Amino acid sequence: MLPSQAPVIDVRTIDPRERYVLVFDRFDSLLPGEALQLIHNHDPLPLRHQLEARSAGQFQWAYLQQGPAQWRVLLSKLEPAEAEDSCCSGGACGG
Repeated sequence: MLPSQAPVIDVRTIDPRERYVLVFDRFDSLLPGEALQLIHNHDPLPLRHQLEARSAGQFQWAYLQQGPAQWRVLLSKLEPAEAEDSCCSGGACGG
């Protein structure tokens, strides 16, 4: 998805106690391949760390603008990783 097509969340306008909850809810509602744009007045690195803790491997984080007055991030939801084959897939275990 192109950044210009992604919905925008300007977290500067959201109560700090509600920001992460809103971002997580919106991220969870994305389909794989969809994205949203975040606008913040400082580097939202703490948000990225929390996303890593709760959704590792499920998103891509790309800075579109890095200050000094405004940071813009494109947060994209990735396709789920395929499950690894077990040793018995395809009869390789000789069972």
